[in-house]
Order: sequence, then C-alpha cells, then structure tokens
Amino acid sequence: MDRLRFTSSQAPNASEVVGAILEQLSHQLGISIDFIAKGGWQAREAALDAGEIQLGWICGLPYVLKADSLKSGIRLLAAPVMADARYQNRPIYYSDVVVRADSPFNSFADLRGAAWAYNEPLSHSGYNITRYHLATIGETGRFFGQIRQAGSHERALKLLLRGRTDAAALDSTVLETELRARPELSEQIRVVATLGPSPIPPWVVHTSVPEDIYQALQSALTQLHNDDEGRALLAAGALARFTSVEDSDYDPIREMARQAEAIQL
Repeated sequence: MDRLRFTSSQAPNASEVVGAILEQLSHQLGISIDFIAKGGWQAREAALDAGEIQLGWICGLPYVLKADSLKSGIRLLAAPVMADARYQNRPIYYSDVVVRADSPFNSFADLRGAAWAYNEPLSHSGYNITRYHLATIGETGRFFGQIRQAGSHERALKLLLRGRTDAAALDSTVLETELRARPELSEQIRVVATLGPSPIPPWVVHTSVPEDIYQALQSALTQLHNDDEGRALLAAGALARFTSVEDSDYDPIREMARQAEAIQL
C-alpha cells in the first residue's frame, strides 16, 4: 500500500495544519497521503467506514458509536495533545459556552429560556455534552427557550455574532483557533461556562491498512514533537504532540452519552 487517503470531520480552520502534518508523514514514510476535503463530512466519514478512505480525524462521539458496533472497521491511531496549560499535557479538550460580550448572561444558569445553537447531533462538544450537563444539573431539554442546529461550530459562532442566537457550546480548540486568526473576537464574545474536560477527537485508521503501515504511521505521528521541524508544524496548530490512546480512554464519552439519553433538545 503506497497511497493513503485522509479526511477530517473536524472544523476546517484546522485543515492547513493537518495538511502540513500529512505532508511531513508522507515524506518520512515514503507513502503518498491525499487529504480529501471536498464534499460533506458525512459522506467522507462514510467513505472512511467503508475503507475507501483509510485515515481520519473524527469526533469522539462517532468514534465510540463506531467502536461499539460489530461492523466497525476502524481503530485508534493517536490523539492530539494541545499546548496550552489548560489541557494539562493530556489528550483532552473542553466545550466553551460563549455569549456575546454585551449580553446579560454570566453563567450557564442564566441561559434558562435563552436561544441556543448547536453544531449538529453527532457532535460531542457541541451537542452531547450539553445534554449531559443538563442531565447532571437536573434539567430537561426545555431549559432553553429556542434551539437551532447551525451545522458547524463556525456557523454557530456566526449566528451568535449576528444576534440570531444567545449562546452556543464550542469546541475549545476551534474557538482558540478562531481567536488566534481574529483577535478582535475576544472583544465580541465571552465564555460564561466551560464543560468538560472530554477525551479529544482522535485520529483513526481503517482496519484494511496493513499492520506495518499502521505501526509506522503511529510511530511517526507520536514522535513528531521530537525534532525542530515537527515541533514547528505542531506549534502552528497550538499542538504540543500526538500520543497513543486506547479505546477505554473514550469511556467518559460513553458515560456522558448514556446519561444524555434522557435529554432531547
């Protein structure tokens, strides 16, 4: 196997860094890796499930749903570790609940009856963990006054900035990338609550990939931070390193999904 295809169902604002990392892996391993980004993420993820695409970066919730299926054709490859101190040098991330800077809301509790936007139902950071949080505080799906599906974290942020929703839970890494690209956002929004931490979205590989290639990919990815060139690639995406992970590392998402079942938004 001398050519692999990679896709990501994560936010497009990480694509440039991902592309650079894939180019480095391709150079190190002598394997062509094509970054497939066209078309809806659902179709691309279905191609990953079918083995038509061999590598992917997917949300933790779809990962556990796939892993717990008897028909699963994917396995964990590695997971990113973000550089900021809030991530504790662990493969975790958060859901930051954001509102407009001039809004009257100062806490999650203040959002009772407010308009809420989420990216889509298979998102852990935008949807699943919100339902879990409502369950843990004894609330129901009627907590919010209005709910709308935005389609992505970026679109949820746009709805917020345009005054078409009051709040949303955003993947902390996506929000931080937006803030680095557009520092003026820091004066337009506020974080009023943080949900998590949760296991971070992993990189996965289809089981059709030979074991020797799987091992080579994992080794190259998890050692990327050990040289200057690799550290520079990672730093461009505020990453410290990649680390190997096990299926049990995603048990917290399984448990949150179980408790969230009672809450319908």
